[in-house]
Order: sequence, then structure tokens, then C-alpha cells
Amino acid sequence: MLMTAEAYRDSLRRYKPRVFVNGQRIKSVADEPLLQPGIAATAVGYEFAQKPEFREYMTALQGTSGETVNRMNHINQSSSDLLNKLEAVRLMCAEAGCAVRYLTHDASNAFYQATKRTDERHGTEYHARFLNYLHRVQREDLTVGIAMTDAKGDRSKRPGQQENPDTYVHIKERRPDGIVIRGAKAIVTGAPYVHELYVMPCRQHSPEDSHFAVACAVPIDAEGITIVARPAGRPGEAAARFSAKYGQTTAVVMFDDVFVANDRVFLAGETEEGGFLTISYATHHRHSCIAARAGFGDLLIGAGAMMIEANGLDLNDTHHLRDSMVELITVVESFFACGVASSVYYTQDPSGAVMPDPVFSNIGKLLQATKIYDMHRLAHTVSGGLIVALPGPDEDHNPETRASLSAVLGGRSDIPAKERLEVSRFIEDLTASHQGGWYSVISLHGGGSPEAMKKEIWRNYPVLEKRNLVERLLDRGVVDQGPRRSSRQPGRCCAEGCKVPARISEVK
Repeated sequence: MLMTAEAYRDSLRRYKPRVFVNGQRIKSVADEPLLQPGIAATAVGYEFAQKPEFREYMTALQGTSGETVNRMNHINQSSSDLLNKLEAVRLMCAEAGCAVRYLTHDASNAFYQATKRTDERHGTEYHARFLNYLHRVQREDLTVGIAMTDAKGDRSKRPGQQENPDTYVHIKERRPDGIVIRGAKAIVTGAPYVHELYVMPCRQHSPEDSHFAVACAVPIDAEGITIVARPAGRPGEAAARFSAKYGQTTAVVMFDDVFVANDRVFLAGETEEGGFLTISYATHHRHSCIAARAGFGDLLIGAGAMMIEANGLDLNDTHHLRDSMVELITVVESFFACGVASSVYYTQDPSGAVMPDPVFSNIGKLLQATKIYDMHRLAHTVSGGLIVALPGPDEDHNPETRASLSAVLGGRSDIPAKERLEVSRFIEDLTASHQGGWYSVISLHGGGSPEAMKKEIWRNYPVLEKRNLVERLLDRGVVDQGPRRSSRQPGRCCAEGCKVPARISEVK
């Protein structure tokens, strides 16, 4: 059953997580002002699923249950599913900047694939367990946060070599009815206001470190979990024209001997499959991140156009600003186009689910991660220098300065100075405040560092095919006009795949 935004807010009262923000214990997450922008941003995923005009993007028919579910809880079954997920994430993030629910989607798809693979290799029963859990998440329309990135400790040492083993989450004890886990996960987005947590490894572990290869699901208020979070956005700040309403918290989550029953355990020591789970999640998540930052780009493009207008300029006559706007549009739509290509050139997983193409997913995420700073620069360019000396919003109500500021800070005569200042503060909030800095860092490192993306691009790109192409040309002379093999990757020339043609030498 699809939950409404208000029902989501009320559902948080059923949980009693141990949460600290700014050094203070939070009594009620649902009522905590410092977390309201994050709750509001997460609620957008529930609100939009109720709107008829967004239903195609925000809901899906789940093949394993036959039920209509929120798109963010759906297992992808086709290229259309991937494309609709892209549109849904962009839609939510154009409204809220960042929407934590797509993390649930990405991990659920990875768990679906990894548990199926593990069962086939080891004769386990993880996939059936996971399906039962997934159907409950879909039925109750839950939001599941992702506890993936370990604290890691000394980066030069493997998990089993750490002086403090709790820098990685690990299985401390195995019992007939479940396992006990211990350790710390960092960078857990939205942790205080999710219903459950997916716990998963952040790397492939060696066989001797198999107790670190654990994947499971735990309620957010399970005994032994402590969440240390930062405020979500900039709640209560008058100048925060966007992030006082919408934002996200990130948190460190500590697991102090947390018991996990067997029906919630989906990997427990299978190191190779744990590595597959990590890579699968990363591919799904980078595909989603592309859409998320495209939504953020929509905000910058719209605000830039409004600022140019408020400054009294016409883009058709002001070529340097038009060029900057075109550059901003090109950056945003270039990495989004990689998401579209990744959806069209999908791969079919043996589990029955579909995977975004890893090359295009990682290229798009790499572009987004490194171009976020150019997006900020271009927004600053088109908005002018007012942001540098922007008066605080208290001056709008100061009788000694209000009239003078309105007179000198106005632009076009038909656009009030107050509106010009509002757009300026909006751009400042997204790009030049501490929240703007957070968007930059989360864009750079969220979903993995640029180095991780480069590794995946290199690992998956058919460089040898390109080399062989040139080698054949050189062997026979580049002026040879004989039959030439296409340089397309085999099976990648259309959404449904195709039969790779036989080599000329093989034709009898």
C-alpha cells in the first residue's frame, strides 16, 4: 500500500532510535526541528507517488508480487524501468535537492541480484529471505537507509589488520537463530528518519576477513544502534531560502553488539558475493546519482535564468551570459544523457533483474562528480556579483536600511528588489553556503570516489576490441576498402541486444 507524505511523518513516531545531533539526544525524530528539512525531502518521494501526473514515473508493478509499489522500492525488470527511475529521481531532486529514497531502490536491486547468485553457488536460502523482506518493505512502503561505507580506520591496512576491528562492521558472534554484528558505518544519509537500515560491505573482503562480509537489514531503533548525525540542511536560518525547507543529514552509525535474526541475514561470510553486492549497488547508485544531480542542475538553470532577468538583461542580446547558460545546460544534460544511455544499453542479470550499463553509469557519475564545481561557477557567473555582498534577510525588515537597500539593489523596474534578493539568496544557499559545500562534497564522494569510477570504467570498457580494430587495419592497410567489422560493443547496438555477426573468415 502506498503511503502518503503525512503517513510517512507519522510512521516515524513508531520508532525510537537513539539519535544525537549537535551533542544533544533527540527525543522525537518526527518533531525535531533540526531534522525537518530531511524529513520533508524524504516525504517528497511519498507525495509524488500519490500524484496522478507522476504515477508512471513514481510507481511500478512488481513482478515478484503483482502489486503496485513505489518506484523507489521496485526491482527493475526492463529498460523502461531504468528510464522511469531516472525520471523519478530527477523529478524528486528538482523539488528537494536530494531524495534519500532512491538509495533504498539501489540497494534493493543489488541485494536481489547478490542473494540469487549466492544461493546458486552455495546452496543457501538468502534469496527467499530477501524476497520476504522486500515484499514487506514494498507492502508497508518503507524507506530503508544504506549503511555501507565503513569507518575504515588506517586506510593502508585491510580490515583484519586494524588495531580497532570496530572500524569495520563485522560478525562478532554466530547463533542458531541469527548473528551479532559490531562496528561503525560512516556517511549514512538520512539515518535518523528512515525505518530500517540495509547493512552491507563496502569492498570485497579476503577469505581470512570473511566475518566482515556481512549483509543484513535491521530496524533503525534496534538495540545497540547509536546514530550521530548533523542537522539536515539549514533549519531555522533565515537566509536559507532552500535548505531551511529541504536538506539531508548524514550520520555515523555505530553497531554495539546488535542481534540480527536469521530471516534478516542475506550474506554472512561469502566474500566473493559480498564483493559482487558492493559493485552491483555502486552501479545502480551511480545511475541514480546522475539523475539526482541533474535535478539539482535544474534548480541552478532555473535560478540562473531568473537572476539574469532580474538584473535587467536579455539572454538573446547578452551573448557571454547566454554562452554560460548553454555551458551549464550542456554539463547537466551530458551526464544525464549517460544515464539514459546506461538505461538503454542495459544488461540482463541472471536473477532476472536488469542492470544499468556500468561504463555509461560510471562515466556519467564521474562527469557529475567533477563537474559539480563548474555548475557552481557557472551559476555564479550568470547571477553576477551580488551574492558576494548580499545583505542578510534581517535587513529586509530593518526600518533604517530597508528603503535605501530596495532603491539601490533593484534591477528591472518591473521586478521588485525583494524578488531579486530572494533569487540571489536561493543561489547562495545552493552554492556558496555551508549547505552548498555539502552538495559539492556529497556529489564528489557520494556513490564512491572518482577513482572508484575510473577503476570501473577501465575494468568494463572493451579497450582490447579497439586495439584489435586498429591492429587489423594496420595489418591489411588502412586504405583497404574491404568489409569492416562494426566498432560497436557486441550486443550493445540496441536496447534488446542483437546477434553478433560472424567474422568474414568464418563464413563458408
